[in-house]
Amino acid sequence: QLQLVESGGGLVQPGGSLRLSCVGSGYTWDYYAIGWFRQAPGKEREGVSCISQSGGSTNYADSVKGRFTTSRDYGRKTVYLQMNGLKPEDTGVYHCAAARIRCDQFSPADFGSWGQGTQVTVSS
Repeated sequence: QLQLVESGGGLVQPGGSLRLSCVGSGYTWDYYAIGWFRQAPGKEREGVSCISQSGGSTNYADSVKGRFTTSRDYGRKTVYLQMNGLKPEDTGVYHCAAARIRCDQFSPADFGSWGQGTQVTVSS
């Protein structure tokens, strides 16, 4: 069964950068698109990014386009989320999850195998 574990969160000042990692275990990791989602206190979980099974297609929420980049390393079974130009509104718990989709749209309801999450706090 596919399991995902996130890491890389922390406290960063506005304008700073962080790189999150999502490490997968299980032989089926290669068959799934991987999405990143975040949830701020009192708000619903929202999609941040999605990378396809092949890695050839990515999609991003409008709020992070041009600042965040997702990529995947098949040898390490890891998906990364490089976050630059961080803003206070990027604060939240970031989770990765897996789905058999194309990433044209990436709703949390379509994803499973959720990781435990990693906290990102953007504050001066």
